[in-house]
Amino acid sequence: MSAHTATKVTGGPADGTAEVPSTATGPAGAPRGRAPRAPRADALRNRERIVAAAREMFVEFGPDVPLDEVARRAGVGNATLYRNFPDRHELVEHVVLFVMDRTAEAARAALAEEPDPFQALRRFTHAAADERIGALCPLLSASFDRDHAELHAAREQLERAVEELMARARAAGRLRGDVAVGDLMVALSQLTRPLPGSGCIDFDRFVHRHLQLFLDGLEAPARSALPGSAATLEDLRRHD
Repeated sequence: MSAHTATKVTGGPADGTAEVPSTATGPAGAPRGRAPRAPRADALRNRERIVAAAREMFVEFGPDVPLDEVARRAGVGNATLYRNFPDRHELVEHVVLFVMDRTAEAARAALAEEPDPFQALRRFTHAAADERIGALCPLLSASFDRDHAELHAAREQLERAVEELMARARAAGRLRGDVAVGDLMVALSQLTRPLPGSGCIDFDRFVHRHLQLFLDGLEAPARSALPGSAATLEDLRRHD
């Protein structure tokens, strides 16, 4: 029999993980040990549902919404929520990363699929609004770990993609030359920032309308000179 023998696949344990079968042996045929357990598909779905529900509720009610309400909206029990996210801080981190990753993916898709550079910028801006990136502002409080390696990586990917979108539009003569990435991010943050408890339940229906007005103001040729200087990402970081 070959030294690389298949192991029997069995059902996963009740903690939401499944053992990955080991098919290799160590010296003298001794087992090398099992690979790390991978989350089961239903466990991954539960995590995704919790993060999506948390994002919705953070937008609607702010970051202090009761976690049992998040669990209820996600359709899971409190025990499932706390098994995946032991505390509010960890859940907030995952929501921030979720929104940043999806927004960066929207930028990459616009770059890859839109031949018109300014239309690519328009498409990204509206997609970013749908992700409600303004909701990140209250989440990035003083208690948030801003040195988090995953946060830095996600932010760098997003910034690179948005800078490329704007650089392409500028090089094509479609984007006015006195604006920078920070100007776009400020507008997105302001226009998509939630108003918890304000009762403005119809606010969302105006977001894309006002974004279109803003985007028309970005297109070259410029009709007026802007006061001050362009907002860079470094400017924004100084006020994080």
